[in-house]
Amino acid sequence: MKLWSGRFTKNTDRFVDEFNASLPVDKYLYKQDIRGSIAHAKMLAKCAIITEEESKQIVEGLESILKEIEEGSFKFDISDEDIHMSIERALIEKIGPVGGKLHTARSRNDQVALDTRMFVKNAIIEIGAEIVTLQSELINIAQKEIETIMPGYTHLQRAQPVLFSHHMMAYFWMLRRDFNRLKGVFQRTDVMPLGSAALAGTTYPIDMEYVARETGFSKISNNSLDAVSDRDFILEFHAAASILMMHLSRLSEELVIWSSAEFSFIELDDAYTTGSSIMPQKKNADVAELIRGKTGRVYGNLMQLLTTMKGLPLAYNKDMQEDKEALFDSIETVKNCLIGMQGMISTMKINSEVMRQAAEGGFTNATELADYLVTKGVPFRDAHRIAGNMVRKAIEEGCWLTDFSIEEFQAESSLIDDDIYEFLDIGNAVRRRNMRGGTAPERVVEQIKKALKHLEKEKDWLQEKSGR
Repeated sequence: MKLWSGRFTKNTDRFVDEFNASLPVDKYLYKQDIRGSIAHAKMLAKCAIITEEESKQIVEGLESILKEIEEGSFKFDISDEDIHMSIERALIEKIGPVGGKLHTARSRNDQVALDTRMFVKNAIIEIGAEIVTLQSELINIAQKEIETIMPGYTHLQRAQPVLFSHHMMAYFWMLRRDFNRLKGVFQRTDVMPLGSAALAGTTYPIDMEYVARETGFSKISNNSLDAVSDRDFILEFHAAASILMMHLSRLSEELVIWSSAEFSFIELDDAYTTGSSIMPQKKNADVAELIRGKTGRVYGNLMQLLTTMKGLPLAYNKDMQEDKEALFDSIETVKNCLIGMQGMISTMKINSEVMRQAAEGGFTNATELADYLVTKGVPFRDAHRIAGNMVRKAIEEGCWLTDFSIEEFQAESSLIDDDIYEFLDIGNAVRRRNMRGGTAPERVVEQIKKALKHLEKEKDWLQEKSGR
């Protein structure tokens, strides 16, 4: 018999039981549901709504159910509909009618809002820890490859020489923004809704502040209608996760390109690549490609919930049951992609000489020629034209700018002197970009020092929140 069956004269159809049930999905909220229920039972006794003895029996029963679930001996039944009713049914079976008092002053509507918020907060801490690990790996590579020069690209065309360490640190700062976005999501998720009941609040003299402390929330909801119908925090999580996945996808794309024979800038470790069933020579960057592919999956989860929520009147509607499957999927996907990226980054081989040779070709020092002429008093637009003429001539003759004699340079501009060769050297080109945020080695070292300080703050935040 269902716990809500009093108003009904017929059993629900078996199809309806299965179609209506969220238990196969929301059973993963069991820890949060039991923790919230224990806090609620203690509060009911504190407020003299139930007796201390009744509260004790309920808490002990819930702790026993938690142990059974974690040991794998708990029997889930699809007719229970969801994790809340599954646990409540088991509690009543275990301790008798007193178990039915647990649901006093609450609804499944505020109960699931509480459970989901607790779950998201914990997921943010776990994902944040994986972001920090990946950031650490990026810093390690930047420190090891501080002098490695590679071609920087725009439009996937060789543009100007940069340090590989500078390129890796660009992803550190992307991930820092991701971490900060998730911190913001955590802050707005950290609102305790239990006590809002079905939609209008409760008539019982409850202590919401006590429950908030017991469940680790710093704030309490201000409006019962909003509390049970709000899924903004899940939408924000999906949005932050989507941007994070976009960053991982961009890095994955570069790993795929760089590890190709056409580039050979890096070699991915055998542990993070796969082979072909027909072509023996193949070494495929499947982990990077899967991260790139799974990005669309997380985007889809965001769009699914936005679409679900867009037409719902206040307060709770059964449509909102569809929020959790996509949420759990995004959480698992993001964590796995971060772990996969950590492995690829930490084990890849850097072919620094190939990178430097690529930077020395492709006229990545053409801007240096223009800048050189500017130092001689030539307007930049004229300098740009002269440098462009030299590039065109070099292409026609099948050589690089540094292959030209001083006489050939002076044929384009009499202001060019022997120091042009020093100016065109790609190492010097990198070192000259010595403004804040530039690719000069000392500026990259400066970035790394700042990054390490930020990393310690991120670790402190994770420690603080995980200890709540």
